[in-house]
Amino acid sequence: MNLQQASRKRRNRGYRLAAGLAALLVCMGADGSWLRHVPASYRRKTNPYAGQADAIAAGRRLFLDHCAQCHQRDAMGKGKRPSLRSAFVQHATDGELFWVLRNGILSRGMPSWSMLPEPERWQIIAYVKSLGPVTRPSEHETSAANARFSAASRWRD
Repeated sequence: MNLQQASRKRRNRGYRLAAGLAALLVCMGADGSWLRHVPASYRRKTNPYAGQADAIAAGRRLFLDHCAQCHQRDAMGKGKRPSLRSAFVQHATDGELFWVLRNGILSRGMPSWSMLPEPERWQIIAYVKSLGPVTRPSEHETSAANARFSAASRWRD
């Protein structure tokens, strides 16, 4: 092994370690521990655009531009990226969500979106809240549904 290969191997090991630590931190945020950092003044904030159809449509466009790459187009998340349709997120106050968009949760992989104007952040929140809570089916339910689909497709063939 030459010097260049050894250097590349050490660098790759460092990248894997950093990725593993980042994944661990993201997992730790799923429990909602970030809520204890939200000041009471933010908890009391209300969304000036809540329930407004135009704001929800604008929020959808903003969501697709800025949020969907991590939280998916359906806001259900994937892998370590949390679902924004979970009861936990859907029952958070608008002010708590606004605080997250403003400050991010960097230790959990959530960037700050403070560069977006406040009205746009409120529109994103209006959109996310308009989606309502959805729970993912359990692994058992998914397996059972797949088995039923396979059986039905064999029957048709």
